[in-house]
Order: sequence, then structure tokens, then C-alpha cells
Amino acid sequence: MPDKTTALFERSQINIECPYKIRMWLISLYAAIAVIESALGDGGASIYVMFAALGAALLTEFIAGSKTGRHTVLDGSAAASALVLTLLLPNQIPPVFAALGAVFAIAVVKITFGGLGANWLNPAVSGWLFIRFSWPGAFDGAIAGSPLSFLVNKVVNGGGYKISSFWDILSQNGFIQNTGAVTRAFNKTVFSLFGTELPASYLDFFSAPGIGIIGDRGVYALLLGSVVIAALGVSRFYVSAVYLLFYMLLIKIAGVLPTGGELWEGEVLFGILTGGTLITAFILLTDPATSPKSVYGKTIFALLAAALTFFFRYMKSEPYGAFFAVALLNTFTPLIRDIESRYIYNPVKRRGAVEGKEDKNEY
Repeated sequence: MPDKTTALFERSQINIECPYKIRMWLISLYAAIAVIESALGDGGASIYVMFAALGAALLTEFIAGSKTGRHTVLDGSAAASALVLTLLLPNQIPPVFAALGAVFAIAVVKITFGGLGANWLNPAVSGWLFIRFSWPGAFDGAIAGSPLSFLVNKVVNGGGYKISSFWDILSQNGFIQNTGAVTRAFNKTVFSLFGTELPASYLDFFSAPGIGIIGDRGVYALLLGSVVIAALGVSRFYVSAVYLLFYMLLIKIAGVLPTGGELWEGEVLFGILTGGTLITAFILLTDPATSPKSVYGKTIFALLAAALTFFFRYMKSEPYGAFFAVALLNTFTPLIRDIESRYIYNPVKRRGAVEGKEDKNEY
């Protein structure tokens, strides 16, 4: 076991630039705004899911605090876990399942392992897994008819679609409408500067009302919020950047091969704006409690997450493979941290830091 001379015990190892309470409440706000955007197009269904998860998480945290004498409801961690869990769920899932998932996330994954910062699995991801595997019929039924579930059925069961992209499949089957006011506005302004344009209704598709995962339905709020939380130092931007860039590269190279397309024809924008990619990049992968601590560790972590996300989503047709990728990598976090403690954060390196030498392995 490391002794008190190792850098493991230094506060600098915490992967945030702002106090954790501020971080938790900023993440909560970030998630809540995305839920509200989703709710604007589904008659408030997303709000019901949010309140169910939030109420159950806060009540569970309060009961646990009453038993232990440590009241942590106001630190924002339970609220953040519940709201991020909400983003991972379908907007048509029965709210009771969201509540049960939140209870599992807080009571079993967070509190059982010692509370904030001691859990090895991200609580929101654990709640999502609990719901997904406890009530698979209810979960699948809640996203039946959504664009991504439709794509899975077509690609897996459709007899080998010989089409250039997923976007073409959606367009030919009525998911894309030719209104496109938002897309036309961006084509005339932003994209015209680069001599290119997006297909009709491309951006409008992501704000269309209907069935889907709440985080995908609140994608514009997530885009704006991701910029804000990265700028405020809530998360380490380089982790998100490594994940997104490598994932985008993989999509560009081979993203349409399952549909019979050609290499280097993948649709990058569609890939990163659906499937919970933004939530994974800016929230799940940067969680300081469930990720490596060193620059090297987190960079490798992000690269592996991108590769697994691509594999699960494009090769195995799991539309929300990003969440499975995070869950799988979280199981290796204790091992990675043990390696870091042995070879990066050790007494020799600590003495070098004390002598004024720069340690580029820390961040």
C-alpha cells in the first residue's frame, strides 16, 4: 500500500479545476437544460423522467445521510448523477424505472463503495445498465420507432442495405422532412464560407419531436453546455478532444461499411450528435472518480473508449454503444490506477517534484 510520501495523496490529483460542489451543480444545470430542450418536443415526457430520477436519488442520499450522520444532499453529487442518468434514458420510459435506476445508482454503486469519489463505476451509467438489463422489454419498447432503433433494424435485419449512409436510410424511410429552416440558415451563413453545405433538414433532424434518448433530443443544449463546462474547467477538455477526434476518424474511415458503403465515406456529424456521444465525451469520460489520473492514463482511456464506442455502435449495431464502452472501461480503472501508482506517482517522482522539477505526467 502506498505510504504518505507518494503523490497519490496530493490534492493535485483531483481531475477538476473548480471545487467539486461547483462542478456537481454545473453538471446538474448542464443536464437539466438539455432535458428541458427534449421536453419541448415531447409534451413534457422528459420532465417526468427527470423528476422521477431526481426525487429518488435525493431521497436515497438523504436517507443514507441520516443513517451515517453525513448529510451530503447539498453537495450536488446525487442531483448530478440523477440528471445525467436522465439524459441516458428514453423519453418514453415509464418514470418509475428511472426512479429505480437512480436508487440503484446512489444506494448500491455510490454509497456501498464509500460515497463520493470511492465508486469505480459511474453512477449514471450503472443506473442505465440496471434499467436496460432489468427491464429490457420496457427499455426497447421505449425507443421502438426512434431513428437509431430503426437504423439497427434495417442494418441488422434488412438484408444488407447497399446505401451510401445511415442518413440515406433515414431519408428514404420518412424520418427526414424537407422543411429544413435551421439547416438552410446554417448553409447560407456558416457552411457557405467553406464552400459546402449540409443535406436538407440535417440540423433540423436533431431537434425534431418524437421518440428517442433524452440526451440525443437535447443535443443543441449539450453542444452549448459542453463548451461552457470545458471553458470553466469542469472537465479536462483534452480528454473529450482525444475521444471525439479518434471516434470521428474511425467513423470517417469505416462508418458506412455496415450499410454497404465505401471507405472514407462515413458521416461524422451524424455520428457525434447521436448515440449519447457528447454526454460520453464531456461528462462520463471526465468523471474524476471513475477514470485514470495521469495524462497518459486518461489519453489511453479516451482512445480505448472511442474504439469501443465505434465497435459497439457500428460493428455490433448497438446504437448506444458509448455507454457500454464507458462501463467496460470503468472495470479496468482500479487496475489502471494501480499501474499509475507504481510507475508514475511514486516516491522518486514525488521527491523530484519537491526539488522543483516539473512532472509532466501530472495534470
